[in-house]
Amino acid sequence: MPTNILIVEDESGIARFLELELTHEGYAVDKAADGRTGLDMALAGEYDLILLDVMLPGLNGLEVLRRLRNESGVPVIMLTARDAVMDKVSGLDMGANDYITKPFSIEELLARIRAALRSGAAAERRTAVLRCGKLALDPARHTAVYGETPLQLTYKEFFLLQTLLENRDIVQTRDMLMEKVWGYDYAGETNVVDVYIRYLRQKIDAAFGVKLIHTVRGVGYVIKGDST
Repeated sequence: MPTNILIVEDESGIARFLELELTHEGYAVDKAADGRTGLDMALAGEYDLILLDVMLPGLNGLEVLRRLRNESGVPVIMLTARDAVMDKVSGLDMGANDYITKPFSIEELLARIRAALRSGAAAERRTAVLRCGKLALDPARHTAVYGETPLQLTYKEFFLLQTLLENRDIVQTRDMLMEKVWGYDYAGETNVVDVYIRYLRQKIDAAFGVKLIHTVRGVGYVIKGDST
């Protein structure tokens, strides 16, 4: 079975160039020229990876990504001519796997595609439901509940919680969490891990009166045993 890639790009010349290069590499390619069509195709199709431009008619790429992440964890690489740091941060925080700025070399893009596909395959292998007390997180369905109550988590909150549960009783340093959840190239605030831990505590610990996420002062964070 070929690897299926969806290109969501409104510049026809770029879209055609990417289609030719990816087809030459053995990928099966579909294209969409606006955000709304791209989102519909992404949700309806079985794609292994999506190349998503930021500046799109209809829905912009960030809005497409936000809506997509409510339904799917398919790897997404953002393509854009905009190189402002906040654009990059917004895309990564919303769940993009990578971000490349136009103009780019096709060799670099192909390498990033291969890396994202490896990452996506590894994530799919981690399908067991993760539990700690009344907390249950299902990576395959991208759902989390505490008792019978569904948790409304952003993509990064979900991934951070998943990482902590996968390493239950093992202290994760801030650098370890930064690498696993945000990646080496993250260019945002240095205290982003602490900020997202606070978000999780508000949605779980404070909401249900539990002590789930523990701080190891000067080191990092850990979920211990059967915290309830």
